[in-house]
Amino acid sequence: MSTFQIDFSQSDAAQKSSKIVGIDLGTTNSLVAVMDLTGPRILSGIVPSVVSVKKNDEIVAGKEARELLITQPERTVYSVKRLMGRGLNDIGEELKLFPFRIAPESQRVLRLQLGDVLMTPPEVSAHILLKLKHDAEAALGEPVTQAVITVPAYFNDAQRQATKDAGRIAGLEVLRLVNEPTAAALAYGLDKRKEGIVAVYDLGGGTFDISILRLHEGIFEVLATNGDTHLGGDDIDHLLMRIALDEIHTEWGEDISSDSTAVQLLRRGVIQAKEELSFVPETVIRLEYNGKTYARRLALDVFDKIIQPIVDKTLGPCRDCIKDSGVTVDQIDEVVMVGGSTRIPLVRSAVERLFRAKPHTELNPDEVVALGAAVQAGILSGAVQNQLLLDVTPLSLGIETMGGLVSKLIHRNSTIPASATEQFTTAVDGQTNVLIHVVQGERELVKDCRSLARFDLKGIPPMPAGLARIEVRFLIDANGILNVTAKDLRAGREISRDVKPSYGLTEEQVEAMILESFEKAEEDLTERQLREARVEADAVLVAVEKARQEEAFLSLSNEERAAIDTAVNELIVVQNGDNHLLIRDKIDGVDKATQNLAEAIINSVAEKALKGSKIDA
Repeated sequence: MSTFQIDFSQSDAAQKSSKIVGIDLGTTNSLVAVMDLTGPRILSGIVPSVVSVKKNDEIVAGKEARELLITQPERTVYSVKRLMGRGLNDIGEELKLFPFRIAPESQRVLRLQLGDVLMTPPEVSAHILLKLKHDAEAALGEPVTQAVITVPAYFNDAQRQATKDAGRIAGLEVLRLVNEPTAAALAYGLDKRKEGIVAVYDLGGGTFDISILRLHEGIFEVLATNGDTHLGGDDIDHLLMRIALDEIHTEWGEDISSDSTAVQLLRRGVIQAKEELSFVPETVIRLEYNGKTYARRLALDVFDKIIQPIVDKTLGPCRDCIKDSGVTVDQIDEVVMVGGSTRIPLVRSAVERLFRAKPHTELNPDEVVALGAAVQAGILSGAVQNQLLLDVTPLSLGIETMGGLVSKLIHRNSTIPASATEQFTTAVDGQTNVLIHVVQGERELVKDCRSLARFDLKGIPPMPAGLARIEVRFLIDANGILNVTAKDLRAGREISRDVKPSYGLTEEQVEAMILESFEKAEEDLTERQLREARVEADAVLVAVEKARQEEAFLSLSNEERAAIDTAVNELIVVQNGDNHLLIRDKIDGVDKATQNLAEAIINSVAEKALKGSKIDA
């Protein structure tokens, strides 16, 4: 957690010239949609998020690639969304699930080995996007060059950038990345509410996500998100597959689990039966193979008992997400269902019981995210009138922290309206007020950025450094006005200010500031590392000096006290130098030398706290 500095006193004209499509780039399936006069509509059918390299090295995507998964699994890739923006060390669990191989030379950049062809995850996703692009062009009868693409709310910067790269490779200009839960809420028109809390329950084929959003003045703020990246409709398929394979083994006297063609055919029968049970009380899982027939009747009540553990597994993250969001179930106004697996009656009834409200199921759950992306695309293209055109903030916005450093809350090119919240703390003991210094720019140091506002949050109860909890919230409305709120979470005191970040800046000045940040990036990073090390050194020295006043210090041996003195003196010598690595090395030296002292202090505090207490208390 950062500490406060101590205070002792682009044009949209070109975008409107052609259709902008909305794309749901999903883990299992993808869709493209567009906004018409009558509303958003899907332009073509579902495109499986599968890419395959044929024996002649032709690359295909969608249904054709899914068919090839049966005959050439080693040349076919699916669920690539899980690999976007991630390194080799991040995907150990995922690799166990996939038949395709990672190229041996993959280090920072993953490369998938599909036959003789190597492809990065963004390149694979680009082929899916290219398929969607061609489908959209065929449906519209005109070129498609711009898109809004949805991403999970939990996607980090690297994953979002990888998605943008995939769009660029596919020949698409990605105008916006929209969070999937926000897109779902847009599809239902929930942005037209003045205020409200919305829960988005998204159970797809391979992943489960739950998000809690707050709507305020037309802005969707993600309060909390949770889920399971290995939980979805596929798990239901696997359960039914195991039952069917065991029964086939008994009936036919043979194990077909190693026959990839038979397994894929059985999987199709299982999926079809699962989907039918969303509409009928009974169905049949059927497989005809090598002159033999397997048929198993499956009633809805039996199906519910089989999948109950999977449905229950989604409710834990829901409860955690509600808790993390800081709201109660009764405060949630709307519940939106997303993902094909939410058609299952047991899923819908479980969600309704948990949230105590009937969820929105009016729209096709497979299509709702793409439709929401199309709404945003329509706003950008001008197809949607009398609605807010979301812009982007041209420069990063942040506040000053110890050492004259900038802590950025809202980054350059963030879509507005936008909001961000971060917690900070105090730097010295007994500090009763903090300076909130709002700055704008891309540089790492306050002196190199533009000062927007300064104000004090006063009346903080005096307490040791680092114990105060000050929440700073940035909120940019659609007019570009930044509201900054600082709140003492312990005492409840709060103060707000409005500033206009872009006031007085020309486009040339903004470009110059961005260019300067690129040119000075290495120099700025070095200076930031140095200042951060100095701030940490100061904090360590203050903490050690306080610890020396404790009785526990006297309980140390002469050698231990001497080692602490030596380590502290070595840190003092280098703390104002220009080598941040040396400063951090000496900080580590102090940490090691004071380890026994820290343990002694903790034991002393615990002993005092327990003195006089009974064991059963």
